[in-house]
Amino acid sequence: MKHEKRKSMHLCIGVAVALLTGCAQKNWRLATPPPDYDVPPQAIYWFDDHRYISLENYKDCHHGTTYYNDPRQGIRTRLGRYGIENYQGRLINADPTGQIIVIPSSYTPDGVCPDKGCNISFVYSTDGGRSFRGWYYMRNTRTPYKDSADYIVASTSDRLYVAEKWGDRDHYVIQYPLRANSDSTDVQSTSVREETFAASKRPDYLKGLRTPSGQEYISCDDSIRPTNLPKVKSK
Repeated sequence: MKHEKRKSMHLCIGVAVALLTGCAQKNWRLATPPPDYDVPPQAIYWFDDHRYISLENYKDCHHGTTYYNDPRQGIRTRLGRYGIENYQGRLINADPTGQIIVIPSSYTPDGVCPDKGCNISFVYSTDGGRSFRGWYYMRNTRTPYKDSADYIVASTSDRLYVAEKWGDRDHYVIQYPLRANSDSTDVQSTSVREETFAASKRPDYLKGLRTPSGQEYISCDDSIRPTNLPKVKSK
């Protein structure tokens, strides 16, 4: 079965929260520091009435820097650049305590993958967004922006689901156990046993799961653009 390869996921050495889209993108668009654009921050995903992901210093809805924000706890964590704002799939963060958080990423619409494809990551937190770890949810894709729309990523107070569209009517689901504020719970660890199943066999696996805000997709106002874009020199 084509999804058996997911059972042997390997740790991407040196995964950093600031680089969400995996080792394949290690040198992609990092040659020069990003410019400062005169745009206000946008909240592109609300967890509840005060926790949110912001898109900042962006030239459009696909090219910016994202942060996790929890003003009540004084938390502001940089997530990455040219990543999270491009995830097109469904996203549910249903842990009522707010400790377990999952945030997928993708490439920009014009992002180019090599012949063997790209490995695309999500980041997750078990300490309320103070720190994040990365793990692949999509491997060897040639069209990550488009393919991310085929995914559902969800977290609860004790587990994380990654579901990929499988055929016309089903999803292939990987379930990871998680525990808040615990270093021993890590989807990268071989001691954490993932469970896989077809959604058609457990159709209620997402029943009752809801992001407190009700939001399930990244949303950005693309009409907001900077006025100080660098001028393109004419030939």
